[in-house]
Amino acid sequence: MPVARTAAPRIALATYDSGPEAHADRDLPGLVGALREAGADAVAVSWDDPAVDWSGHDLVVIRSTWDYSWRAAEFAAWVEKCGKATRLANPDEVVRWNTDKRYLGDLTKAGVPVVPTAYLAPGDPVDLPTAHEYVVKPTSGAGARFAARYTPEQRDTAVRHVERMHAEGLTAMVQPFVTSIDTAGERALQFFGGRLLHASRKGAVLAPGTAYDADKVAHPDLVPWTPTEAELAVAERALAAVPVAVPGAPELLYARVDLVTGEDGQPCVMELELVEPNLFLWLHTDSQARVAEAILAAATAPH
Repeated sequence: MPVARTAAPRIALATYDSGPEAHADRDLPGLVGALREAGADAVAVSWDDPAVDWSGHDLVVIRSTWDYSWRAAEFAAWVEKCGKATRLANPDEVVRWNTDKRYLGDLTKAGVPVVPTAYLAPGDPVDLPTAHEYVVKPTSGAGARFAARYTPEQRDTAVRHVERMHAEGLTAMVQPFVTSIDTAGERALQFFGGRLLHASRKGAVLAPGTAYDADKVAHPDLVPWTPTEAELAVAERALAAVPVAVPGAPELLYARVDLVTGEDGQPCVMELELVEPNLFLWLHTDSQARVAEAILAAATAPH
Protein backbone atom coordinates (compact mmCIF):
# COMPACT_ATOMS: atom_id res chain seq x y z
CA MET A 1 0.00 0.00 0.00
CA PRO A 2 1.58 3.33 -1.00
CA VAL A 3 2.42 5.79 1.76
CA ALA A 4 0.63 9.12 1.46
CA ARG A 5 3.05 12.00 0.94
CA THR A 6 2.76 15.02 3.15
CA ALA A 7 2.58 18.29 1.26
CA ALA A 8 5.64 20.47 1.60
CA PRO A 9 5.08 23.29 4.10
CA ARG A 10 4.47 26.57 2.33
CA ILE A 11 6.64 29.33 3.75
CA ALA A 12 6.80 32.97 2.71
CA LEU A 13 9.70 35.19 3.73
CA ALA A 14 8.35 38.73 3.74
CA THR A 15 10.75 41.35 2.42
CA TYR A 16 10.59 44.69 0.62
CA ASP A 17 10.48 45.67 -3.05
CA SER A 18 13.87 47.09 -3.95
CA GLY A 19 12.78 48.14 -7.43
CA PRO A 20 15.69 48.54 -9.87
CA GLU A 21 18.25 48.81 -7.06
CA ALA A 22 20.18 45.88 -5.61
CA HIS A 23 18.34 44.18 -2.75
CA ALA A 24 19.90 44.94 0.61
CA ASP A 25 19.10 41.59 2.27
CA ARG A 26 22.21 39.55 1.51
CA ASP A 27 20.86 36.58 3.47
CA LEU A 28 17.59 36.14 1.61
CA PRO A 29 18.61 34.02 -1.42
CA GLY A 30 20.62 31.57 0.67
CA LEU A 31 17.87 31.21 3.25
CA VAL A 32 15.23 30.51 0.60
CA GLY A 33 17.55 27.91 -0.89
CA ALA A 34 18.21 26.29 2.49
CA LEU A 35 14.49 26.02 3.19
CA ARG A 36 13.85 24.43 -0.19
CA GLU A 37 16.65 21.95 0.37
CA ALA A 38 15.03 21.09 3.70
CA GLY A 39 11.78 20.23 1.93
CA ALA A 40 9.79 23.45 2.16
CA ASP A 41 7.96 25.28 -0.60
CA ALA A 42 9.65 28.57 0.23
CA VAL A 43 9.44 31.94 -1.52
CA ALA A 44 10.55 35.50 -0.82
CA VAL A 45 7.78 38.03 -1.44
CA SER A 46 7.30 41.75 -0.86
CA TRP A 47 5.06 42.46 2.09
CA ASP A 48 3.11 45.06 0.11
CA ASP A 49 2.53 42.95 -3.02
CA PRO A 50 -1.27 43.07 -3.56
CA ALA A 51 -1.19 39.89 -5.63
CA VAL A 52 -0.01 37.68 -2.76
CA ASP A 53 -2.57 35.44 -1.03
CA TRP A 54 -1.07 35.22 2.45
CA SER A 55 -3.58 32.59 3.51
CA GLY A 56 -1.96 30.28 0.96
CA HIS A 57 1.09 29.89 3.21
CA ASP A 58 1.48 27.81 6.35
CA LEU A 59 3.85 30.40 7.79
CA VAL A 60 4.84 33.96 6.94
CA VAL A 61 8.18 35.04 8.43
CA ILE A 62 8.86 38.77 8.51
CA ARG A 63 12.44 38.88 7.29
CA SER A 64 13.49 42.17 5.72
CA THR A 65 10.53 44.54 5.45
CA TRP A 66 13.06 47.32 5.74
CA ASP A 67 10.86 50.11 4.38
CA TYR A 68 8.13 49.64 6.97
CA SER A 69 9.02 52.58 9.21
CA TRP A 70 8.32 55.00 6.35
CA ARG A 71 4.85 53.48 6.04
CA ALA A 72 4.00 52.59 9.62
CA ALA A 73 0.20 52.69 9.31
CA GLU A 74 0.21 50.63 6.12
CA PHE A 75 2.56 48.09 7.64
CA ALA A 76 0.46 47.81 10.80
CA ALA A 77 -2.62 47.09 8.67
CA TRP A 78 -0.70 44.40 6.76
CA VAL A 79 0.52 42.79 9.98
CA GLU A 80 -3.05 42.58 11.29
CA LYS A 81 -4.37 41.22 7.99
CA CYS A 82 -1.58 38.67 7.64
CA GLY A 83 -1.88 37.57 11.25
CA LYS A 84 -5.55 36.77 10.71
CA ALA A 85 -4.93 34.97 7.41
CA THR A 86 -2.17 32.60 8.56
CA ARG A 87 0.54 32.02 11.13
CA LEU A 88 2.84 35.05 11.32
CA ALA A 89 6.29 35.14 12.89
CA ASN A 90 6.78 36.97 14.98
CA PRO A 91 3.11 37.12 16.12
CA ASP A 92 1.22 40.24 15.14
CA GLU A 93 0.69 41.33 18.77
CA VAL A 94 4.43 41.27 19.36
CA VAL A 95 5.19 43.09 16.11
CA ARG A 96 2.72 45.87 16.89
CA TRP A 97 4.26 46.32 20.35
CA ASN A 98 7.81 46.34 19.01
CA THR A 99 7.33 48.79 16.12
CA ASP A 100 7.03 51.64 18.63
CA LYS A 101 10.22 52.12 20.63
CA ARG A 102 8.23 53.27 23.62
CA TYR A 103 8.45 49.56 24.45
CA LEU A 104 11.74 50.53 26.14
CA GLY A 105 9.60 52.01 28.91
CA ASP A 106 7.90 48.65 29.38
CA LEU A 107 11.28 46.93 29.67
CA THR A 108 12.39 49.50 32.24
CA LYS A 109 9.25 48.89 34.31
CA ALA A 110 10.04 45.17 34.18
CA GLY A 111 13.45 45.83 35.73
CA VAL A 112 15.52 45.34 32.58
CA PRO A 113 18.58 47.64 32.40
CA VAL A 114 17.88 50.01 29.50
CA VAL A 115 19.54 53.15 28.17
CA PRO A 116 17.56 56.00 29.83
CA THR A 117 14.99 57.34 27.38
CA ALA A 118 12.67 60.35 27.30
CA TYR A 119 9.90 60.87 24.76
CA LEU A 120 8.73 64.05 23.03
CA ALA A 121 5.39 63.67 21.28
CA PRO A 122 4.08 66.29 18.84
CA GLY A 123 2.93 69.24 20.90
CA ASP A 124 5.31 68.55 23.78
CA PRO A 125 7.89 71.22 24.70
CA VAL A 126 11.31 70.38 23.31
CA ASP A 127 13.20 69.65 26.52
CA LEU A 128 16.76 68.59 25.70
CA PRO A 129 19.80 67.76 27.89
CA THR A 130 22.11 70.61 28.81
CA ALA A 131 24.93 68.73 30.56
CA HIS A 132 25.93 65.90 28.22
CA GLU A 133 25.92 64.63 24.65
CA TYR A 134 22.68 62.98 23.55
CA VAL A 135 20.91 61.19 20.71
CA VAL A 136 17.61 62.13 19.09
CA LYS A 137 15.68 59.65 16.94
CA PRO A 138 12.07 58.68 16.22
CA THR A 139 10.14 56.02 18.14
CA SER A 140 9.26 54.48 14.78
CA GLY A 141 12.40 54.05 12.73
CA ALA A 142 14.95 51.65 11.33
CA GLY A 143 18.47 51.84 9.96
CA ALA A 144 19.27 54.99 11.98
CA ARG A 145 16.71 56.97 9.95
CA PHE A 146 16.17 60.44 11.43
CA ALA A 147 18.81 59.76 14.11
CA ALA A 148 21.65 62.07 15.16
CA ARG A 149 23.83 62.86 18.15
CA TYR A 150 24.28 66.34 19.61
CA THR A 151 26.25 68.25 22.18
CA PRO A 152 24.43 70.78 24.41
CA GLU A 153 25.92 73.56 22.25
CA GLN A 154 24.06 72.17 19.22
CA ARG A 155 20.65 72.68 20.78
CA ASP A 156 19.28 74.84 17.95
CA THR A 157 20.05 72.13 15.37
CA ALA A 158 18.55 69.46 17.63
CA VAL A 159 15.39 71.52 18.09
CA ARG A 160 14.96 71.78 14.32
CA HIS A 161 15.46 68.01 14.13
CA VAL A 162 12.68 67.39 16.68
CA GLU A 163 10.39 69.92 15.00
CA ARG A 164 10.89 68.16 11.65
CA MET A 165 9.84 64.85 13.20
CA HIS A 166 6.86 66.44 14.93
CA ALA A 167 5.77 67.97 11.61
CA GLU A 168 5.63 64.44 10.20
CA GLY A 169 3.61 63.19 13.16
CA LEU A 170 6.55 61.31 14.70
CA THR A 171 7.33 61.08 18.41
CA ALA A 172 10.98 61.79 19.20
CA MET A 173 13.02 59.91 21.74
CA VAL A 174 16.02 61.39 23.52
CA GLN A 175 18.78 59.28 25.07
CA PRO A 176 22.16 60.17 26.55
CA PHE A 177 24.91 59.24 24.12
CA VAL A 178 26.58 56.18 25.63
CA THR A 179 30.26 57.09 25.39
CA SER A 180 31.44 53.47 25.37
CA ILE A 181 29.94 53.03 21.89
CA ASP A 182 32.83 54.98 20.36
CA THR A 183 35.33 52.46 21.75
CA ALA A 184 33.46 49.19 22.46
CA GLY A 185 30.65 49.52 19.92
CA GLU A 186 27.31 47.74 20.23
CA ARG A 187 26.79 44.01 20.66
CA ALA A 188 23.94 42.31 18.85
CA LEU A 189 22.82 39.00 20.35
CA GLN A 190 20.55 37.08 18.00
CA PHE A 191 18.16 34.36 19.06
CA PHE A 192 16.30 31.93 16.85
CA GLY A 193 13.88 29.20 17.93
CA GLY A 194 14.34 30.19 21.55
CA ARG A 195 18.14 29.72 21.58
CA LEU A 196 21.12 32.01 21.14
CA LEU A 197 22.03 31.81 17.45
CA HIS A 198 25.14 33.99 17.31
CA ALA A 199 26.37 37.43 18.27
CA SER A 200 28.10 40.31 16.50
CA ARG A 201 29.75 43.59 17.42
CA LYS A 202 29.43 46.74 15.36
CA GLY A 203 31.00 50.16 15.53
CA ALA A 204 29.32 53.48 16.26
CA VAL A 205 26.55 54.29 13.77
CA LEU A 206 26.24 57.98 14.63
CA ALA A 207 29.35 60.06 14.03
CA PRO A 208 29.57 63.57 15.48
CA GLY A 209 28.21 66.17 13.09
CA THR A 210 26.34 63.73 10.83
CA ALA A 211 22.99 65.24 9.85
CA TYR A 212 19.86 63.41 10.95
CA ASP A 213 18.64 63.13 7.35
CA ALA A 214 21.95 61.86 5.95
CA ASP A 215 22.30 58.26 4.79
CA LYS A 216 24.02 56.11 7.40
CA VAL A 217 25.61 52.68 7.51
CA ALA A 218 23.37 50.75 9.91
CA HIS A 219 25.95 48.10 10.91
CA PRO A 220 29.49 49.45 10.44
CA ASP A 221 32.60 47.37 11.11
CA LEU A 222 30.59 44.25 11.91
CA VAL A 223 32.55 41.32 13.37
CA PRO A 224 31.61 38.09 15.18
CA TRP A 225 31.36 38.40 18.94
CA THR A 226 31.28 35.99 21.88
CA PRO A 227 28.83 37.39 24.44
CA THR A 228 29.80 37.59 28.08
CA GLU A 229 27.70 35.93 30.78
CA ALA A 230 26.46 39.36 31.83
CA GLU A 231 25.43 40.26 28.28
CA LEU A 232 23.59 36.98 27.83
CA ALA A 233 21.80 37.43 31.16
CA VAL A 234 20.56 40.93 30.25
CA ALA A 235 19.41 39.75 26.82
CA GLU A 236 17.46 36.88 28.35
CA ARG A 237 15.85 39.25 30.87
CA ALA A 238 14.74 41.51 28.03
CA LEU A 239 13.21 38.63 26.10
CA ALA A 240 11.43 37.35 29.21
CA ALA A 241 9.75 40.77 29.55
CA VAL A 242 8.18 40.72 26.07
CA PRO A 243 4.36 40.65 26.39
CA VAL A 244 3.51 37.67 24.18
CA ALA A 245 -0.29 37.79 24.36
CA VAL A 246 -0.88 34.74 22.16
CA PRO A 247 -2.52 31.82 24.00
CA GLY A 248 -0.53 28.64 23.52
CA ALA A 249 2.13 30.37 21.41
CA PRO A 250 5.69 29.05 21.59
CA GLU A 251 8.66 31.28 22.21
CA LEU A 252 9.47 34.06 19.77
CA LEU A 253 10.80 32.65 16.53
CA TYR A 254 13.52 35.31 16.31
CA ALA A 255 14.90 38.23 18.24
CA ARG A 256 17.91 40.53 18.30
CA VAL A 257 18.98 42.27 21.49
CA ASP A 258 21.32 45.23 20.99
CA LEU A 259 23.46 45.94 24.04
CA VAL A 260 25.89 48.66 25.04
CA THR A 261 28.07 49.18 28.09
CA GLY A 262 26.45 51.67 30.45
CA GLU A 263 28.16 54.24 32.62
CA ASP A 264 28.27 51.65 35.43
CA GLY A 265 30.31 49.30 33.25
CA GLN A 266 27.43 46.83 32.90
CA PRO A 267 25.51 45.87 29.73
CA CYS A 268 22.18 47.53 29.08
CA VAL A 269 19.63 47.34 26.29
CA MET A 270 19.83 49.87 23.47
CA GLU A 271 17.16 48.20 21.37
CA LEU A 272 15.13 44.99 21.20
CA GLU A 273 14.40 44.05 17.58
CA LEU A 274 11.49 41.63 17.11
CA VAL A 275 10.22 42.79 13.72
CA GLU A 276 12.80 42.47 10.92
CA PRO A 277 16.32 42.16 12.31
CA ASN A 278 19.17 41.62 9.90
CA LEU A 279 20.42 38.11 10.68
CA PHE A 280 23.99 38.59 9.36
CA LEU A 281 24.05 35.03 8.02
CA TRP A 282 26.68 36.16 5.54
CA LEU A 283 28.96 36.72 8.54
CA HIS A 284 27.84 33.67 10.51
CA THR A 285 27.55 31.11 7.71
CA ASP A 286 27.18 28.16 10.09
CA SER A 287 23.89 29.63 11.38
CA GLN A 288 21.94 29.33 8.12
CA ALA A 289 21.05 25.65 8.63
CA ARG A 290 19.85 26.32 12.19
CA VAL A 291 17.66 29.19 11.01
CA ALA A 292 16.12 27.07 8.26
CA GLU A 293 15.52 24.25 10.73
CA ALA A 294 13.77 26.57 13.21
CA ILE A 295 11.58 28.13 10.49
CA LEU A 296 10.60 24.70 9.21
CA ALA A 297 9.72 23.53 12.73
CA ALA A 298 7.54 26.62 13.24
CA ALA A 299 5.75 26.02 9.93
CA THR A 300 4.92 22.42 10.79
CA ALA A 301 4.12 22.78 14.49
CA PRO A 302 0.48 22.04 15.41
CA HIS A 303 -1.75 25.02 16.05
